Amino acid sequence: MASVVEYKGLKAGYHCGYCDSAAGKASCGMWAHSMTVQDYQDLIDRGWRRSGRYVYKPVMNQTCCPQYTIRCRSLQFQPSKSHKKVLKKMLKFLAKGEISKGNCEDEPMEPSMEDAVAGDMALINKLDLQCDLNLQESLEREVKKKGKSTKKEESNEFIQSQDKNEELGSGEPSHAVDVHTAPKPGKGADLSKPPCRKAKEIRKERKRLKLMQQSPAGGPEGFQAPREPKTKPNQPKSLEELIFESLPEDASHKLEVRVVRSSPPSSQFKATMLESYQVYKRYQMVIHNHSPDEPTVSQFTGFLCTSPLEPENPPNGPDCGYGSFHQQYWLDGKIIAVGVIDILPYCVSSVYLYYDPDYSFLSLGVYSALREIAFTRQLHEKASQLSYYYMGFYIHSCPKMRYKGHYRPSDLLCPETYVWVPIEQCLPSLENSKYCRFNQDPEAADEGRSRDPDRLQVLYKKAILPYGVFKQQQREPGEEAAVLQYASLVGQACSERMLLFRN
Repeated sequence: MASVVEYKGLKAGYHCGYCDSAAGKASCGMWAHSMTVQDYQDLIDRGWRRSGRYVYKPVMNQTCCPQYTIRCRSLQFQPSKSHKKVLKKMLKFLAKGEISKGNCEDEPMEPSMEDAVAGDMALINKLDLQCDLNLQESLEREVKKKGKSTKKEESNEFIQSQDKNEELGSGEPSHAVDVHTAPKPGKGADLSKPPCRKAKEIRKERKRLKLMQQSPAGGPEGFQAPREPKTKPNQPKSLEELIFESLPEDASHKLEVRVVRSSPPSSQFKATMLESYQVYKRYQMVIHNHSPDEPTVSQFTGFLCTSPLEPENPPNGPDCGYGSFHQQYWLDGKIIAVGVIDILPYCVSSVYLYYDPDYSFLSLGVYSALREIAFTRQLHEKASQLSYYYMGFYIHSCPKMRYKGHYRPSDLLCPETYVWVPIEQCLPSLENSKYCRFNQDPEAADEGRSRDPDRLQVLYKKAILPYGVFKQQQREPGEEAAVLQYASLVGQACSERMLLFRN
């Protein structure tokens, strides 16, 4: 299936959520009706990023806070001292219930998803009416019947338990205490408690877990057990060893990380969507000072659940496939944080994180980033090309947003030639100017630039035709300028693969 996009052009002079400038932000955007994971991979390698179905690219030499795409080389990543402190803090909390006092080792908050594309909100809300409303309607029904039990469905999501030796259950999401109410005697099963399981099922589950632990990368789709990390003597502990350090049998808390497909929504995602929405709502109220009636259901589903990415499950890809997912953090049977991620051919791309403010002391922003790096390394074992962790944008001109540069080794994308440059080489230039060309070769050009716009593919009246043919039929003012701008921003390869919708 080909990507179908609708280019919306330049939006300039609107509020910036980073520096709070009233009219300093500038970006170009397009609405993605559908998109292949390879096209999106190529787009983010040209400085694009998505928010829901809206895909945008900052105009780097015009915007008040230039946003440079940043990626971490996950296979070479080594946690810093501050990263290790966060991981140890989590382990102490899980093992003994200890809550560390003092400074919180967390990074500053990203602006809310709404702030990130503030100038395009009216456009997004209008276009969002055209997308699939099934997910939104499903969540609205759940909100109305909160407190009623829901049918438990078979699950196949990835589970990573904090305890490597723990016997994992069927993988079904735990039920939140405030969602399910215990029935009166004689009125049916208590859905707030796990269902009874036959001894034969338990034995089969133990055998399956044992096999998975012996071969974590080759197991059945939808499940990956934490691997047993191996470190040579006298070497610092690996990221995996620090994350999956063994807990005592009488540990105070139990943490699981579950990866569920969010688009199209899997049964596991639907079963936990209400609880996830309530966490997001509290996060926005406490962290971003939103009013109690925000965000609405449509804002939540539009920004964090719907995605243009078409799911793909090639035989040489990761077991979970490619596309959009929610990485849910379950503590003692309830969701405390959700990382919104895209799994692409060469990377795991972090979209957004939200969490229960009651657990801010766990530095969940840092902890989730470290878990996502470890997850990237895990996926690499099956999909060898997938080795990078994309962290969105690095904004050097906004000091509180420089924390992404602490995940080393990392690279920044040159905004003119679209080559990756180690961040250490970029920082001296960024100290002198907020907008920089990182490629030091003055003769170097954008190798993927649009060279032949006439080969660009257009979708017009249900027909696909090259732009060279389409433009002979059109005399709309500004049409050619808009198409050429689009072609220059997406590059030749994407312009020939993606379908540009015109009407």
